[in-house]
Amino acid sequence: MRIVYSYHAKKRLKEREISEETVRDIIELPEYTIKRGEEIEAYKKVNSQMTKIVYVNKEKYIKVITLYPLK
Repeated sequence: MRIVYSYHAKKRLKEREISEETVRDIIELPEYTIKRGEEIEAYKKVNSQMTKIVYVNKEKYIKVITLYPLK
C-alpha cells in the first residue's frame, strides 16, 4: 500500500533521521499497535530503541501523521 506523509511527519523523518524504509517496516510488521479512534499507533524496537509511528489507514493509502523514538 502507498504511504504518504503529513508535512509534520516529513519534518520528523529528517530531524530524527528515520528512513522511509524503517517507517514501512514498523507499519507492516509492528511489535504491537494501539488504535485510538481513526489513528493507529505502531510500535517497534529499532536499533534497541522503541519507535512509534502514528498513522491513519485510508481507503487507498496510509497517511503517516508523526513518528518518534520513545525514551
